[in-house]
Amino acid sequence: MTRTMLRWLLPAVPVLTVAVALAGPWLPLPSPTERVGVPFEPASWSRPFGTDMLGRDALARTAHGGRTLVLQALAATALGSIAGLTIGTWAGLARRGPLKGVLRVVDGLAVVPPLLIMLLVAAGRPGSELAVLVAVTLVSLPFSVRVIGAATARLAELSYVRTALARGDSRFAVIRHDIVPNIASEAWAEAGLRFIAATQLCATAGFLGLGAPAPAANWGRLVRENAVGAGAQPWPVLAPALLLVMLALGMTLAADRLTSPVGRPRDERNTAR
Repeated sequence: MTRTMLRWLLPAVPVLTVAVALAGPWLPLPSPTERVGVPFEPASWSRPFGTDMLGRDALARTAHGGRTLVLQALAATALGSIAGLTIGTWAGLARRGPLKGVLRVVDGLAVVPPLLIMLLVAAGRPGSELAVLVAVTLVSLPFSVRVIGAATARLAELSYVRTALARGDSRFAVIRHDIVPNIASEAWAEAGLRFIAATQLCATAGFLGLGAPAPAANWGRLVRENAVGAGAQPWPVLAPALLLVMLALGMTLAADRLTSPVGRPRDERNTAR
């Protein structure tokens, strides 16, 4: 019973964390930019997380610091997954030609350090959250294409796919009916892993000072801002860091469940549609 409960409760962690991040700005808390006490004031009943380096309520700052980060990560994951699914399936189904060359270009992009891409794109537009979104999407896109392309290429060698192509079915029809249903779990799992990476990259962008400038709250920026006082007052650093860890851990568990074997790909019994 306990194992069954844990099996369902652990994947719920990222859902709860995302809900907290999105609902945080609407919680009845003090203003995240108003000074309510002295810097690094200890935790108390009125201020459970104490105050930050400027005397602002640390709980309010944490509550306001997740929404933009999570929305950026969700948008980057959606854009990267859609592009990765589109490019990856077409390139993976092609045996030769220009589409195969796309994978070589993707391989070249994948070797560029993610932080370098972020700095080149986001630093060129100071204070732009859209620039951070574009940078994170570009970073995640090559990996999505490679994973989906490899999964598609594996299925393309099976007899039912070759039969569908040989009898004249269009590539779009084959991808829709024969490829996508059989790589759905892998695509969802890959999207989950990309979401984890996207949240970490968005937090890193905040840590580096990219995106909306202070006093805008960002879990990554909160860690950097309050690190100097972590010895005396750890909660302004621990709270956003723990939320990031919970989000990553929960999504990892959810991705593991999606990649668990649930059956074999369709075989020749599915050639007649």
